Amino acid sequence: MKKEKLKFSSFSNLGKIAILFMILLIFMAIFSPYICPHPYNLPSGSPFEPPNSVHWFGTDDLGMDLFSQICYGARISLLVGISAALIAGIGGGILGILAGYYGGIVDKIIMRIVDIMIVLPDLPMMIILGAFFGPSIKNIIFVLAFFSWTGPARIVRSKVLSMKKENYILVAESYGAGFGYLLFKHFIPEILPILMVTIIKLTSKSIVAEAGLAFLGLGDPTSKSWGLILNHAINFRGIYFTDFWKWWVMAPLIAIIFLVLSIAIISRDLEKILNEKL
Repeated sequence: MKKEKLKFSSFSNLGKIAILFMILLIFMAIFSPYICPHPYNLPSGSPFEPPNSVHWFGTDDLGMDLFSQICYGARISLLVGISAALIAGIGGGILGILAGYYGGIVDKIIMRIVDIMIVLPDLPMMIILGAFFGPSIKNIIFVLAFFSWTGPARIVRSKVLSMKKENYILVAESYGAGFGYLLFKHFIPEILPILMVTIIKLTSKSIVAEAGLAFLGLGDPTSKSWGLILNHAINFRGIYFTDFWKWWVMAPLIAIIFLVLSIAIISRDLEKILNEKL
């Protein structure tokens, strides 16, 4: 792989816009206590106010500001998405390295577990485990990571299997290089770019899954995730017979769509850039 730095100019125009949007969203999530003019969990206006100069995204049925809820909800979505993706990516990557390097019984055990996990239907099992462990952010992260590690494991395993046949690996082993030396000197530098793209893709998947679980009522009720905002709005009687859906439903829905779309564009551009450098 060429030792070239990843530059902002390497991304496409859409990729640059997506990166700027992600930076803006992360800024909103981190500094939401300072940029939100109203509390996210207390009434600050009349119920069902349409978007105006005081409440930029309007208010819900309790008069709570939707802009503040969207900003605080970004914290939950990013926290769950990034945490679940990192745990699944790192855990799956480690198992993939062990399966690819040692082979034999280790490879068979890990890959049979992978096969079982792939056969299991993700969403129904997530719903069951989410209901079993209870609605909390930690439990949701655990459930999402548990059903996401198989992809990184398979990708890393195939990469390690191909690397084991390379001459520089065979020469290093002939000179007595052990697993630890090969891991840090060769495997990790080659696997890291592929794993990084995979983790970014898993982040998008985890954000959608968290929103889905929260929409079904399995999210943390003490938080204000985008899925819970949608759940609250959809369960309001007569939501579609009024104009309330125009801001109460559309605000979190558009936020989820834009976030997932931005991550997808960034991962696509990053994959192209890294493939060119390999």
